[in-house]
Amino acid sequence: MRGGVGLGVIWGLVWAVIGGGIMEAFVDPDGRMMDMWPQFLGVVGFLGGVAFSVALGIAARRRRFDELSLPQFTGLGAPGGLALGALGVAAGGPGVFVAVATLGSAVAAAGTLFVARKAVGRELALEDASGRELRKGAEPGRIGREN
Repeated sequence: MRGGVGLGVIWGLVWAVIGGGIMEAFVDPDGRMMDMWPQFLGVVGFLGGVAFSVALGIAARRRRFDELSLPQFTGLGAPGGLALGALGVAAGGPGVFVAVATLGSAVAAAGTLFVARKAVGRELALEDASGRELRKGAEPGRIGREN
């Protein structure tokens, strides 16, 4: 649960900073509209990150990051974005919300895999260099709990 909330916070921050900046640069370059994009996309990113974390925990349990492909990861990220975009449209937002949320979640999922593989690679390098385990009881790079 802590990992899901943590991933949601990270996705929310990235969506707010990057997505909000892009939307304000292209949708409202003159600054005439209320600056709602960072906050709105931050919430969407948080919810998308939590949904992705749940999907990842179910679909990839006990598999290492190097055992998962980029299409699998993006495939797990896109449905959450699709659902969030559909909720936005149902609440009265424009239809473009569906495309933005779906694409954003797929890209965020791909970025998550990239960062996770880098982190696991560093952890393995540290283990190899020191000759001892950094974490006890779990194999590095595994998703979910070992039962």
